[in-house]
Amino acid sequence: DGQTVLLLRVEDLRGISHLTVARSANGIDDWRIDAEPSLRAAPDRHPEELWGIEDPRLTWLEEEHAWAVAYTAYSQTGPLVSLALTDDFRTFHRLGAVLPPEDKDAALFPRRFDGRWAIIHRPTPLRGKASIWISYSPDLRHWGELTLLLEAREGSWWDARKVGLGPPPLETVDGWLVMYHGVHQTAAGGLYRVGLALLDLEDPRVVLRRSDEWVMGPREAYEREGDVGGVVFPCGWVLDEGGDQLRIYYGAADSTVGLATASLSEVLAYLRESPAPERRSVSGG
Repeated sequence: DGQTVLLLRVEDLRGISHLTVARSANGIDDWRIDAEPSLRAAPDRHPEELWGIEDPRLTWLEEEHAWAVAYTAYSQTGPLVSLALTDDFRTFHRLGAVLPPEDKDAALFPRRFDGRWAIIHRPTPLRGKASIWISYSPDLRHWGELTLLLEAREGSWWDARKVGLGPPPLETVDGWLVMYHGVHQTAAGGLYRVGLALLDLEDPRVVLRRSDEWVMGPREAYEREGDVGGVVFPCGWVLDEGGDQLRIYYGAADSTVGLATASLSEVLAYLRESPAPERRSVSGG
């Protein structure tokens, strides 16, 4: 019906998060927030949600005639990736946990590749860097064929040691557009900023371009001060139908939701001038 829908993470006074729908006719203001949670943690049936659910990414799956919600469930053994489907944002069909802890920052591609669904996610190893991976599934429930996609850099880089996916990948004429966050450790804590990458349209394991520089970072007071200061954390974007404007919805300092805009054509032009990463071999499916 032309509305913009956000699925918001809301933390209650216990510290347990749930997801609540907000709607706007223009995607900018006059937001109407549902009075009750849209998707609550259900630890009685899904024990992996014991400590709440958060950070949803929404992808329309035409084949399923439904929105897929990839979200982080907090279990006793750490965060993991769960999936649910909905066609009205009132009733949700949980598929349950699909990637074990510790794993988060996940989103689906909207279509299959060689008969398989694909998901981008960020497992956290016991040692070393936390990088972005891609995995495949025949049925949205059983996942494998893990491939390293975007590796966190080293040293003083803005995206050293830890990276994670932002909004779901967006299909463009140049490839799948990916926005991701990088965490730079400072004496004051982690500084979350945002960069860009471009993946091959038919084989998204292939990274065509990756920005060396961050393109968005905490600047405004509400981005620098809050529950977790110095954070911009995008989880969703909308491309105006028939237009060029990208609306990017992001968490600011873990306290508010912000909106930034960009020209898609300018973003793609910037990426065309960005470096092409060294190609790593990928195995066939």
